[in-house]
Amino acid sequence: MTDAAAVADRNPLLAEWTAPFGLPPFGEIEPWHYEAAFGAALKLARQSIDGIAADPQAPTFANTIEAMELSGRELTRVASVFFNLAGSHTSEELQRIERDIAPKLARHSSETLLNQALYARVAALWEKRDSLALNEEQARVLERYHRMFTRAGAALDEAGRQRMAEISQRLAVLGTRFSQNVLADEAGYHLLLESEEDLAGLPGFLRQAAAEAASERGHPGKHVITLSRSLIEPFLQFSTRRDLRETAFKAWISRGETGGDTDNRAVIAEILRLRDERARLLGFDSFAAYKLDDTMAGTPDAVRDLLETVWSPAVAQARKEAEALQRLAAETGDNIAIAPWDWRFYAEKLRLRDHALDEAELKPYFQLEKMIEAAFHTAGRLFGLTFREVDGLKLYHPDVRAFEVLDADGGHVGLFLGDYFNRSTKRSGAWMSAYRRQEKLAADIRPIIVNVMNFAKAPKGQPTLLTFDDARTLFHEFGHALHGLLSDVTYPVISGTSVARDFVELPSQLYEHWLSQPEVLSRFAVHVETGEAMPADLMERVLAARNFNQGFATVEYLSSALFDLDVHTRQADGEADIEALEHETLSRIGMPAEITMRHRPTHFAHVFSGDGYSAGYYSYMWSEVMDADAFTAFEETGDIFNADLARRLREAIYSAGGRQDPKDAYVAFRGALPDAGPLLKKRGFA
Repeated sequence: MTDAAAVADRNPLLAEWTAPFGLPPFGEIEPWHYEAAFGAALKLARQSIDGIAADPQAPTFANTIEAMELSGRELTRVASVFFNLAGSHTSEELQRIERDIAPKLARHSSETLLNQALYARVAALWEKRDSLALNEEQARVLERYHRMFTRAGAALDEAGRQRMAEISQRLAVLGTRFSQNVLADEAGYHLLLESEEDLAGLPGFLRQAAAEAASERGHPGKHVITLSRSLIEPFLQFSTRRDLRETAFKAWISRGETGGDTDNRAVIAEILRLRDERARLLGFDSFAAYKLDDTMAGTPDAVRDLLETVWSPAVAQARKEAEALQRLAAETGDNIAIAPWDWRFYAEKLRLRDHALDEAELKPYFQLEKMIEAAFHTAGRLFGLTFREVDGLKLYHPDVRAFEVLDADGGHVGLFLGDYFNRSTKRSGAWMSAYRRQEKLAADIRPIIVNVMNFAKAPKGQPTLLTFDDARTLFHEFGHALHGLLSDVTYPVISGTSVARDFVELPSQLYEHWLSQPEVLSRFAVHVETGEAMPADLMERVLAARNFNQGFATVEYLSSALFDLDVHTRQADGEADIEALEHETLSRIGMPAEITMRHRPTHFAHVFSGDGYSAGYYSYMWSEVMDADAFTAFEETGDIFNADLARRLREAIYSAGGRQDPKDAYVAFRGALPDAGPLLKKRGFA
C-alpha cells in the first residue's frame, strides 16, 4: 500500500464518500483529519500537474487542458469541506489549520500557474486555437486557462515569477488573518441588557431573539444584542435608549480596529501594497486596472462613471431624508442632531408616520419557513423545480437542513443545504457556496449547494420571523444557489458561479424581484398566528414604501464601493494610513455626516478577506443595471412567470455558467445590453 493509499484508508476526507447524495462524511471528520488530508491531496495534485507538464506528447486540448481539469480532485474535495466549515462552523483548531494551510495552497497554485513547461503547452494551444476544431465551451475553457496563467505571471521572467509567488503566499496569510480578526471581534462582543429599562422600546420579536442569543452565550434569563445584522439593526430601529444605541453602533462599525491582536489596519496596508506591486509587475497602472481587465466593466473609469452617475441623485435624496429625520426628532421633543446611531430609529418612526408601516406589524407575516417555501415556489414556476426535504442525513450542524432538488421530469438536479441561523462559530453576513460543483467531464456530477445566513433564531418551539430585508436576503442568496444548482456545463472551470464578478450578482439580484410581487406575497406572507394572508392595504403600503430610505441605503453602499475603487487605483507606496484613506474618499464625495459606510475598511471582508470582491464591490450595482432591465422584460409581457422568458433565462444565464462572455450571455437573454435608466427608476431616483 502506498503512503497516499494508507492515509486515504484511515482518513474519511480521502476515502470514498458513501453518504447519500455524495455528501461529505461530516460525522466522521475530526479536525486532525484535515492536516493529513491536505498533505496527501497536495502531494497527489502536484504529481498530477508535474506529469502533465512533463508529457512528451505534443500538447492537445485533451492531454493538457482536460488533464488539468481532471487533476487535483482530492484537493478540491478536501478544500471544499474545510473552507465551507471555516466560514460557517469554525473552531480554534480549524482557524489554526486555516492559518497554516492558506500559504501552502497559495504556493501550490503559484507552482502550477508559474510552471514554465505547463505554460508553454497552454500557450502553444492558444496560438493555434483556431485550428483545433474546439466547440464553443472548449474554446471558452482554453481562453480561461490562458488568461489564468498570464494573469498569474507565467509570462514574466524568473525574478518576476518568484516575486509573484511570494506575493500570492503572503496575501493568502493576510486574507486569513483579516477574516479571523473580524470574526474574533464579532464573537467577542455582546451588549448585555439586564433591566427592563435596557429593553425600552424593543418589540416582542426582538426581545425573544435577544433572549435566545443570551441563552446561547451563557446568560439565561437575560437579553443580549450581538453584532449580527439580524439583531443589531432592529435594536437600532427600536431601542429608545440612545446611549445604548450609540454603544452598540460604535462596536458594530469598529470591528477590526479596536487595537491589539485583532486590529486590521496594518493588515490592510500590507494587502494594498502587495496588490499594487502584483499589478505593476504585470504591466498594469493599478490593482483596479488589473482586476477589472477580466470583468464586464473592463476599466476603473467605466466603474467610476456608473458609481458617480448614481451617487449624485442618491446623496441628494439622502440629504432630504436626513432633513426629514431631523424635523421629526424636533417634533417629538428630542433636542439632538441626528447621528449615525439615530438614523434607523427615526427612520422607523417616519416610515410608521408616512407609510403606516410598523416593523412589529409587518414581521409576523414573514415567517422563515414561509419565505423558504416562497423561494422554492418561485423556482418551480420559473424553472419547473421541486424541493423535497430529506431527513436523517448527517450534516455539519443540527440547524442545517437538506433538500433534494428535482427537475420537471423528476430527475435529480442536486442537493440544497440551508443553514439559516446566527451562531458564534459562523462569520457574519450571508453567502452561497458549494460542497460539490456540477460538471460532466469526469462523470455526470450533480452539485451540492449551500446557503448560509445569520438570522436571529426564535426560542425553541416558536417560528422564526424575518424582516422584509431578511426575506430579500434569503431570495438573493437562493438566486445564487439556483445559479449553482442549474449549471449545465462540461468543464469545472466554468461551472455555476464561475463567471465575471460583475455578472455573478445578476442571477441573485434578479431573483429578489419576485419576492416583491403581489402574486408571491399574497400566497406566502401569512400571519404567524392566524394564517391569514397579508391584508391588501398592508401589502399596498409595503410595496409603496419600497423606495423609502433609499437615499440612505444607496449612499451606504456606494461610499463603500467608491472607497474600494479609490484605494485600489492609487499607488500604494509606503505605509498606508487606512483612516486617512477612508476620510479622503468620504470628504471627496461629500459623505453625509449622519451616515457611515455599509462596510468600513477594517471589517470590509468582501474586499480584504481575499481577492473575491477586491476592486469589485461595485459589482452589485453593475449587476443591478442588468437585473432591473431583466425583470422589466418579464413585466412587459404581463406575466412575471412568462414561460418563454424563463426558458431563455435558464439557458442563457442560470445554466450557462461561464460558457460565454457575460455580455454575450446577457444579450442572448434580453437581445441588447441595458443602460442605467431602469436602475435609477427602480431606486426612485428618476
